[in-house]
Amino acid sequence: MLKKELVNEVTTELSLNKQDVNTALEIMLDTMESALKEDRRIELRGFGSFAVRKRKARCTKNPKTGTVMDIPERKTIHFTMSKSLKEALIKN
Repeated sequence: MLKKELVNEVTTELSLNKQDVNTALEIMLDTMESALKEDRRIELRGFGSFAVRKRKARCTKNPKTGTVMDIPERKTIHFTMSKSLKEALIKN
């Protein structure tokens, strides 16, 4: 689902102005982004949680050229789905 489709669904469901829903979604996403930048965990009950994890630095080999490359440590986002979402997905 695209962001535009999500805005349309919420607009239809709540009978709100599309521009207001889009602004609310933008504020929500910006808030989530800033929280993750500060290494804070985001928990949405009934949906899941987002957390920042660090990946260790490692060496790897480029299969095409055979060159050994060093990949530095980096941060990634990890999503854990809630129990209710997991059960809903299993039923389908």
